[in-house]
Amino acid sequence: MSFLEIKNASKSYLNGGKRSEVLTDINLDIAEGEFVAIVGYSGAGKSTLINFLSGLVKSDTGTVTLEGKPITGPGPDRGLIFQNYSLLPWLTVFENIALAVDEIFHDWSADKRREHIDRYIAMVKLTRARDKKPHELSGGMRQRVSVARTLAMNPRILLMDEPFGALDALTRGDLQQETLQIWEEDKRTVVLITNDPDEAILMADRVIPLTAGPRATLGPSIPITLPRPRRRAELNENYDFKQIRAEVTDYLLKATDRRKGGVTKSLILPDIEPEDLNTKQTIIGKRRPIRRSEIKQETVES
Repeated sequence: MSFLEIKNASKSYLNGGKRSEVLTDINLDIAEGEFVAIVGYSGAGKSTLINFLSGLVKSDTGTVTLEGKPITGPGPDRGLIFQNYSLLPWLTVFENIALAVDEIFHDWSADKRREHIDRYIAMVKLTRARDKKPHELSGGMRQRVSVARTLAMNPRILLMDEPFGALDALTRGDLQQETLQIWEEDKRTVVLITNDPDEAILMADRVIPLTAGPRATLGPSIPITLPRPRRRAELNENYDFKQIRAEVTDYLLKATDRRKGGVTKSLILPDIEPEDLNTKQTIIGKRRPIRRSEIKQETVES
């Protein structure tokens, strides 16, 4: 029995009175403890796909299951890290994390909950910022709070929806490495959504491309056999890394080309003539453009 599975799922939305199919024939099978990255174009439906797993979106067809049981809604066994941090601005780092911990572990003593929160604050290297509010933190620090909050919930599955997309390149690289170090500690099941093939290959055990929409679908699974721990600077010179990157990007580009098709339309042009901009206007009081046919040359005797 599969640990986490999407089978024959599709999703469509109403758009201007017409139904537009975003995802079609989605099949995904993830083993417990596996780190899987789904990489695709922006707007292809990656967030919709991961929300099948989070329970925030229900598929129109097919099934989404965890250990054989249908996923019918959100649950503490699946932690979701958003791209936009989703922190409450009036709460401190500690209080933002405590909001989730207190809800899930309400039967714990106050001291145990506090120790648990401080452990995850330390894990993402924010102990000195423990009592600061979001506006006092950099973008990278805010995302660390988001990661710590989700991990502190002790979810069995970590769902990451382009969590580093809004960060600058240096901060993004640092957080990628820190997330990998955290994952190495307990090997939770992780599903990462990204539009960056390099990020997917750096972090995951397996990369699956998602074709461009509409009717986006998953391509072949590409195993990442590069040894861990991985460092981006070292991978840039690695031949196998370059080969895998080429395989992922080539598939996405070819899948996009296959979707392109010619469309022939009959255009009805208005029965007007362009204005001759090189001719001076001789008709006074006209608000519309002067046509060549309206311009008359006359000889006037003086």
